[in-house]
Amino acid sequence: MFRRFFTTKRICRAGVIAALYVALTYAFAPVAFGVLQVRPAEALTLLPLFFPEAIPALYVGCLLANLASPFLVYDLTIGPLVTLAAAVCTYLTGVLLKKVQGRGGAALKVGLGGVFPVLMNAFVIPAVIVFLCSTGEDATLAAYWTSFASFLLSEGVWVYALGIPLCAFIFSMQKKGVPAFTDKKKTPVPEHTDASQTSLQK
Repeated sequence: MFRRFFTTKRICRAGVIAALYVALTYAFAPVAFGVLQVRPAEALTLLPLFFPEAIPALYVGCLLANLASPFLVYDLTIGPLVTLAAAVCTYLTGVLLKKVQGRGGAALKVGLGGVFPVLMNAFVIPAVIVFLCSTGEDATLAAYWTSFASFLLSEGVWVYALGIPLCAFIFSMQKKGVPAFTDKKKTPVPEHTDASQTSLQK
């Protein structure tokens, strides 16, 4: 079962997802950490809707990306765990809504799937910044809720504004049967022998 899940294609896809998360975060490193985070990489948190291997990929990607964080101790523990938990919830959303077909079903999956990375990051990361990384004077509930609102807005922008076009692209590629975006194996076309030709040959 383990071998069946971690196919070569899925391992490669996981590596690409993790690398993209790291690259997109480092590209915005000066503003990717702190109270107002500019992280286009968060659009990738919708990928568990399509690829289960995106769950460990996002965890590893977040872990490596956070090596550049000024809050290193917490961003190497709490941050990746929040990403992992959100990815699992997003994946389960896709599984539960798998039978819902059509554009409405796709929109519902993306809409609900994105709730988890947005809310989990908005609730947890400000708590880390305000209560664990700030001085006593700055560690107030007012500062937390201000940071919460900031994270809710920024995370929502990256997850939905960039994530929705990304999901639309993946839906399109899967519909076309592009191998890199699907796990379905190509079924060989059987060679049919024309009976009339066979009789003529005899």
